[in-house]
Amino acid sequence: MKEKIKIGKEEIEKMRENSRDVMKLTLELNTKYNSAQEIVELMSKITGKEVDKSFALFPPFNTDYGKNITFGKNVFINAGCKFQDQGGIAIGDNVLIGHNVVLATLDHNICVSKRAELFAAPIIIEDNVWIGANVTVTSGVTIGKGSIVAAGVVVTKDIPKYSIAGGIPAKVIRELTEEERK
Repeated sequence: MKEKIKIGKEEIEKMRENSRDVMKLTLELNTKYNSAQEIVELMSKITGKEVDKSFALFPPFNTDYGKNITFGKNVFINAGCKFQDQGGIAIGDNVLIGHNVVLATLDHNICVSKRAELFAAPIIIEDNVWIGANVTVTSGVTIGKGSIVAAGVVVTKDIPKYSIAGGIPAKVIRELTEEERK
């Protein structure tokens, strides 16, 4: 798990300002038909960096910030996903993300009197990962190369490469065989 960084008032105001801009772009993405090329162009605007033409997404899609997301090649994101990316989200090559997946890089202080404090840590999804529908990945988690995360899982700790994870919270069920790694 990555170290969590406290977010100050200035950063929160900047996040809010940028969020308003991203809301306009995600509204355009989600409320009209867009060709595959138009989706790539909109995601490039949302992230502030070039998204590879092999990227594919089925709307709706939402993100709070956008600028802290990076996509590899051949990434597919299914409908209904929500990326809270203030802590950073890095998605490798050949990644499949199922319906309604939540990637949440922010946490709050557990102390009642300090509950409004925010802490951010990145989520890293390495190459060739398949994340099933309705999965939630929390801040500071890395999902290792070639892994599968079963539908409905809550991932709170790193998943080693070439593993199949299931349950709440996620636990490694087994490793992929040598044949399955090909």
